[in-house]
Parts: sequence; C-alpha cells; structure tokens
Amino acid sequence: MDSPGPAEGAGPGHWTPPRTSSEGGAPMGEGDEGYGEWQELVGAALLGTDRRRGGGPAGSPEALLDAAAVHTVRRRAGLRPAGARPRPEPAPRDPRPAPPEAAGRRLAQLLAGRAGAGSGGGSGRRGSAPDLTELLPQWLAAAGRHGYRAPAALVPALLDAARARTDLRPQALALAGTRGLWLARMNPDWRFALRGGAGGGELPDVTDPSAVERLWEEGLFAERVALLGAVRALEPAAAPRLLATTWATERAEDRLMFLDSLRVGLSLEDEPFLEAALGDRSRNVRATAAELLSALPQSALAGRMAERALACVGPEGVTPPAECDGAMLRDGVVKRPPAGRGERAWWLGQLVEAAPLSCWRERFGGLGPAEIVALPVAAAEGWTEELHAAWCRAAVRQRDPEWSRALLGPASAPPAAGPGTASLAERAKLLETLPDGERAEWVAEFVRAHGLSEAFQLLGVCVVPWAGALGRAVVDALDIAREAGSYPWSFSGVMGLAERCLDPSEAGRLEALTAAAEEPPDASPGAAAYWAEAFQRLVATLRLRAAMLSELAPS
Repeated sequence: MDSPGPAEGAGPGHWTPPRTSSEGGAPMGEGDEGYGEWQELVGAALLGTDRRRGGGPAGSPEALLDAAAVHTVRRRAGLRPAGARPRPEPAPRDPRPAPPEAAGRRLAQLLAGRAGAGSGGGSGRRGSAPDLTELLPQWLAAAGRHGYRAPAALVPALLDAARARTDLRPQALALAGTRGLWLARMNPDWRFALRGGAGGGELPDVTDPSAVERLWEEGLFAERVALLGAVRALEPAAAPRLLATTWATERAEDRLMFLDSLRVGLSLEDEPFLEAALGDRSRNVRATAAELLSALPQSALAGRMAERALACVGPEGVTPPAECDGAMLRDGVVKRPPAGRGERAWWLGQLVEAAPLSCWRERFGGLGPAEIVALPVAAAEGWTEELHAAWCRAAVRQRDPEWSRALLGPASAPPAAGPGTASLAERAKLLETLPDGERAEWVAEFVRAHGLSEAFQLLGVCVVPWAGALGRAVVDALDIAREAGSYPWSFSGVMGLAERCLDPSEAGRLEALTAAAEEPPDASPGAAAYWAEAFQRLVATLRLRAAMLSELAPS
C-alpha cells in the first residue's frame, strides 16, 4: 500500500517514512540527530511492540504510532533544502474544442465509476441502476466522432482509466491528446501512453519530406504510428517506403505493429515490401507478411498457394500434402500442428485458406460458391469439415461476401446443419464481411428462429445501435424468455449487451416490461422480480445513453 505523500501530512495513526531527496530535500543520515531514535521506531514496528527487547519504544501500537508521528514532524522540519528542479515546458496546445459543460460533468461521473445504489452489493444481482463504467467506451467514441479533446482537469483520471482497461486505450489516448502524452512523460504509471495510440497531437505536413523524416526518426512510438497512418492516408505506397528506411533497426515487436498497420489500404503496391518481409528474422513478422499477401488474390504468394491448393482439392476428392517443404515454410506455412491436429490436415488447411477463392470456380467446372460448398467433397474420408473451415478463414481474410453467404447458409437453419460451419465464432467472423444492413437482418432472423441462447457472439458483430428488425427481435426474444419463466441469470450477458447496443429509442417500448409479472407455475424462483429489475435497468440505461448523446451534441 502506498504511503501518504508529503502533502497529506502526518499525525497520530499515520506513519510516514522519511522523505527522500525526490520529495524536495536531502534525507537524514546516520550522523543526523534523531537518526538512532528513528531506527528504534522502525525496529519496533517491524518486530511488534510486544516483542521488542532492550531499549527503545514499547507498549501499545497506538503509542508507537504517536511516537512515529512526532519524529516524522521533527525530521521534516529539519530536512535540508535541495535545489529546485527546472520547471517542465508547458503542454503543447491542443486545438480541438472541449466538450460542452454538461458532457464534461458526465465524463467525470463515468470516470468515477459511481454505479447506482441498487447495484446489488454482494448478492450477485446488478440492481436496476445503470452501470456507468460500461457506458464510458460509448461516451469516448461519441466524443471522438465530434472531434472533442478531454477537459484538462480530467486527463489524469482518463489516463488512470486507460491504464486499468486496455480496451479503452485507443479512444482514451486520442481524447487525452498532446496533454496526455505530456503528462505520461512525467508519471511512470502512464508510460503505456507513449507506446500506444495516435496521441491526438499535431502531425507535421506529410507533404514535407524533411519534417516526416525527422519525426519518423526521432518521434515517440505513438507519434510514429500516427505519422505512418497519415502518410498512408495521403499516399498508400509511401507508407512501405517510409518503413523501409528504418526497418532493419526496428525492434521485432515494433516491426510487427508497423506491418499490421498496412492492413488499412492494403494493395498490390505493398507486395514488394511484404515479399521481402517473408525473409524477416521474426517468425511473427513472417507470418503476418504471408497473411497480408494472401489477402491480395493477385499477389505472387496467392498464386503459389493456389497452385498447391488446387493440386490437393478437386471434384475427385482431397489429397493433402505429403510434406511441408522449404518453399511452403517461406510462404508462411507453419510446419508443426497444434496438439490434436494431424500434420497433413494442418498443412492442407493453411494452403486452402491462403489460396484465392476465385480459383475454385474453374476447378469445379464453373460452379458458384454456394454450389461448391454443397458438394460432398471427400465426405467419406472426413475432409469436408477441414475444407469448409479453411474456406471460412479464406472468406474472412479476403473479405468475400459471396463466399461468406454460401458458408453461412440461411439463418433459420439449425446451426449444426449449416453448409459451411456450425461454429458460432466462425459465423460471427463471416458476418463481418457482409454489409451492415444485411448482417443485422441475418442475425435478427437467427434470433427469431433460435432465440438468444446462442446469439451472443453474433450480436457482438452487429453495428451499434441495434435498430429496426434486429432491435425488435432482441426485445421480443427477451420478452418471450420472461413470459416463459426461464432461468433469468442465463440471459444476463445478452441483457448487458442490450444495455450498451439497443437503440435508445426502444426505451418507450420496453417500459411495459418493467413491472413484475405473475410467475408461471414452473418458473425459476424469483424470476419475475429479476426480470422486472433487469428491464428497469435496461430502460434507465437507454435513457441515460440518449442523454449522453444529447449532451455531446454541439450547441
């Protein structure tokens, strides 16, 4: 536990160690008057007052604390003054506007994390009051869309929140801006800010080569990441050229993060740089370079993978590779499979997922994705599941909506009967390749057909706020579960997601569900009261989100 700082003072019941020179003066040494008495106090505190033998303080702990307080005051009064340290330079100016006053007060409330009094204590129930800490990410996202900076007085609390929750860091650091980086240089607890996020500062003119070169070679990692993004936004091909100037001297973890930033705006112009990265000394860098190249169907690596995959898979069946040669290793194929996977199946999956999906139409006589997926390719040998899983990964990597639709199948079909995969995690990834509206419609149909028990991962990839058919499907499914007297705690995850994602306009329609209904005879004990409480919290949270958005709107 941290000791009280000098500004907190010392008194009975507050033991404070002697100050060091970092607190503004030189510490007392062995030659100083009172040093021996202080050591006696420390010894008594360590051994216990009832075990102390010989000279020195004895008696109750209270007496020891009183004596320590007196000696602390004496030592501070006799502290030798130290030279004043230079004042830090003022924080750079952040030109962005501060949020409206009401929105600033709301941010302070969210950062304090003051949940309502009805949060349930230790009973396991959350109560009917909104969970303010879960609304903080939405406030930060909305403030970012409006182009606000954090109020100066709240930047330290914002950095503390980002330190505790890594999911908040990108938005929190962007909001903290240049003042956040300025403060992070002075506090070791906030050093993470110097290596993450764009920092929100002013970048040099990216059309000025000398200014770009200077910041790229001398800037903080966060500033360099922001600069690379700005250069790529202006001229995508310039980003790998900039990377190449210092690539050989970068740390492996930095090379990996810089390489990952090329996902945005990825094109064939990046191919020469990525091909060179296939020979990198870091395995993770090599694997990421191979993944990026395989996402470019026209790249040379994609062509090499297509040739290998087509030799293994066709209308006649599946023949997995017999070995993993050096050329395959250089193209990103991992030789050793994870536990429980056979080597040949492991290699086959990697080849198929890296091959362009366009190559399969000709291989299967002009058939489209839905027809290819429906074929019983090598079903007798058990390769169908392996092949479909690899096609799912390829559709996600290549962002191919046509193949994603074919692998998803109709939402109303039982999940186990899906044409491509029964895995909800893989289905969620496939859904992310579809347009927002189509994705929401598919998940709404899934919820109507199968309820909410298996829909949690699918709901998590839908655009917020859930509106229209999706919002109505979720509310109707919750109402059905309430009327059936279902075990209420099994829906707590979906209910929490609904609090953050439902359109605030749904609050009025939910009002009728906040009253406790009569429990069905076979309902779980206390289910009706729980559901009423949960819907009360949902309505209150939706209204609070509506207020937050209103407060953030520019006046």
